Formats: sequence, structure tokens, C-alpha cells
Amino acid sequence: MHVLVVHNRYASAQPSGENKVVDQEAGLLREAGHRVELFERRSDDIARRSLPGKVAVPLLVPWNPAVRSELAARLRAERPDVVHVHNVFPLLSPAVLAACADAGVPAVATLHNYTQICPPGTLQRDGRPCTECVGGSPLPAVRHGCYRGSRLATVPLAVSLAVNRRRWWSGVERFFCISAAQRDVLVRAGLPAERLAVKHNFVPEPGAVRTGEGEHLLFLGRLAEAKGVRLLMAAWDRLAAEGGVGVPLVIAGAGPLEAEVRAWAAGRTDVRPVGLYDQEQCREAIARAVAVVAPSTWLEAFGLVVVEAMAAGVPAVAAGHGAFVELVEDGVTGLLHRPGEADSLADRLRRITADPAVNRELGLAARRRYEQGFSPAVGLDRLVEGYRAAIAARSGGAVGAPPMGNGNAGPRRDTRAGRNGSSQ
Repeated sequence: MHVLVVHNRYASAQPSGENKVVDQEAGLLREAGHRVELFERRSDDIARRSLPGKVAVPLLVPWNPAVRSELAARLRAERPDVVHVHNVFPLLSPAVLAACADAGVPAVATLHNYTQICPPGTLQRDGRPCTECVGGSPLPAVRHGCYRGSRLATVPLAVSLAVNRRRWWSGVERFFCISAAQRDVLVRAGLPAERLAVKHNFVPEPGAVRTGEGEHLLFLGRLAEAKGVRLLMAAWDRLAAEGGVGVPLVIAGAGPLEAEVRAWAAGRTDVRPVGLYDQEQCREAIARAVAVVAPSTWLEAFGLVVVEAMAAGVPAVAAGHGAFVELVEDGVTGLLHRPGEADSLADRLRRITADPAVNRELGLAARRRYEQGFSPAVGLDRLVEGYRAAIAARSGGAVGAPPMGNGNAGPRRDTRAGRNGSSQ
């Protein structure tokens, strides 16, 4: 199969789960013998633009005509079987869908967040859930300055949502939701259920699996309010006041709260802010963890770090909402805390570190869950099934067939025939 992947890469200064997913899926498909090519823009390139070029970037968010022409020409010349769209903000825009229509190539799109119904894609405002724009006008997002706390910065996203809503539904044959929880939210918001299929992100074999009891608790991600960083600091202060839990907290990542985290950790021996890790450092840190902590206050559409922990045989302590509820089986593969409650998070951190034998069983169960639902073999099957469904729909097949994963790991049929010697 010939696949063209379309993605606007996020800035490299901060960790990006989406960038990682795009790279891993492309590698997985290539290893299986499929031809994969990329059509990309990079947010890092904005800094190198001239001043007029930087000023023009917001105007390209709703529509970039040059991208439409360039991509359409490439599609006509190369004739891929399917186009897989990921992020289009800020340099690509939904003009990529018009290019697919111009060239007659079916498109699938992975919905990594909630930008189809919420301009910043978080369904959150001021640290609390918000659905004010869902199903209606995006003007409330502009009024509140929901993107980066700025009304001006929110305007291009709001305009894009308003003018391109119909284009998304007419231009994409199959949407990949990365969790059943995300799909449920989108269906309730009025999106076409027959085009929304659940395809969890997969995680490659880590190469490093926990062998001992672990050395630390680990937060790995963007240092931002929505990721629950302040909530974690409050919970850790409660634990420290009671004598701690016997292992330090390692905080790996970068983001808007980095200075605040370093100031909070200054002079403490129970907290280690380590900055941004590369992929190998991330794998090693996870494999040495007692547990990975994911206290997000927003409704995570997936939760890649939780599955990376599962792959390494490490349990997670996660917020009991969004996708975490289907990723973490409370008391079996990890622990869930009440969202937004520091006392509840502190209690779960205390419990996850209290009994090494129980922790070890949680880790083993987490590893089994990974093998059943999030391994490369499962990911490859679901990707290819989705592509075939999109191609069939464009050529006149049923839009809703074949069925995709429903968020529950279970038996799967072998679809490896004809994959040019796939070893997955």
C-alpha cells in the first residue's frame, strides 16, 4: 500500500506525543513493506521566517492556498492509495483536504485532540472542563482567549473551526479516534458516528522492562496546567508533610510551568526536575519507575505515557476521567484518582509505593494489557483496516465497514497476508 502522511510537526522545544505517534506509525508501516512518504511543515521553521512571514502565519491557519496547490500536484503525480492526515495547525490548514478531493485520493484523519469541537482542542478553560463552544459558535473561545490566554491568538483557530467544519466531514472518509472516551465525546457533540472509529495508538517494544522494585515516581510530559503539574505539586507537598513515600519524584519535561517547578523543587531532596529527556532517556526512566504519574486535569484523548509504562511493566497512577479510564483498570493495572483532587492523588501515590509485591503484580498485569491491546502487531492491523475501509468507501463501499476496535482488547484476526513479508 502507498500511504502519504500529512503532518505539521510541533515545535521541538517541548515534548510532543503527536510527533512521536506519526513517526512510529510511519516506521511500523515501512517495516511491514508498505510505501510511506511524508508531506510536512514544521512549526520550528516559523522562527526563521521574515517579519512579514511571521505576521502572515495566523492568516494561513484557516486556509493555506499554496499548500492546496502543492499537495494536489504531488498527489496527481504520485497517486498514493490513501492520505493520512494528522495535525494541520498552523502551517498546513484544512486546505490539505481540498487537495485530496482535487486529486481524487481518499483521506483518513487521526483526531489527536478535540479541535473539531473546541478551538484550542482541550475542552478546558481556567483549569476546568468547558463545553461552551461544542455544537455552536466558537465565539466564546475568542471571548475567553482560550488559546494561550490570548483573544487575538484564538481568532484564527475559531475561524478555522467555523468555516471548515463541513469540509472535514465531506473530505475525510474515516476518522481515527484514539480512545473510546474521545469518540463518545465527539458523537455526543454531533459528529457523524459512522465515520468515527477507535484506533488506539500503539507503542513499540521499549527494549527496557522493569526488573526490580523501581527507584522513583515519574512524571513525564509537558509542564503545563492541563497536565496536572500544579495538582501533582500540591499532592506531593501533602505527602512530604507526612514523611514522604520513600522514593523521590522525578519530573521530566519542559513547558510554561518549568520555572515554577524548578523554584518549587529548589533545595529539596525528594524532587528531581531533570528537564527534557530524549527518547532513550525516557525509556530508561520509565523502566526504573515505581509508577508513572499522569494527573491531567483535562480530558486526555489518549495518554501515551501510560501505555509506554505498561509496555515496560510499570503501573500508572492516573486521573479517573477521559481515556485513562479505559487504559488503566483501577486496582489491576494501576490506580485512578479523583480528577482535580490533590488529596486523592496523594492517597494513590501512597498506595502505589506502599507494598512492592502488590506493585509488582500491577506491573505484570499492565504488561499483559499492553501485549493484548497496544503492541505493534495490533497497531498495524488497525491502521491497515482503516485505510482499506477508506479506500472502499471512496470507491463506493459501505462507509461503516469494516468494523474497527471498540476500545476493548480481544481476539483479532490475522490480516498479515499480502504485506510483503511483514514480520510484525
